[in-house]
Amino acid sequence: MREDISQRAVDLAQYIVENNATVRDAAKRFGISKSTVHKDLAERLRYISRPLYAQARVVLEQNKAERHLRGGEATRKKYKGE
Repeated sequence: MREDISQRAVDLAQYIVENNATVRDAAKRFGISKSTVHKDLAERLRYISRPLYAQARVVLEQNKAERHLRGGEATRKKYKGE
């Protein structure tokens, strides 16, 4: 695997863990697609750094469990005019 891709995967995971960020936040911050973030974290990071992979998975699972709440809040704000 190329060094720059490996480093990007590590940087993404560190950003997500440190900031409790969503995949969408990380994609925006790094200027890449959400699909690339998923691929880097799910497929590449596992082989690069197992402990960092485990930490990132915890944050991503938490975000996944809460996403229906975020979506509902966004819809409420949209129709309330905020």
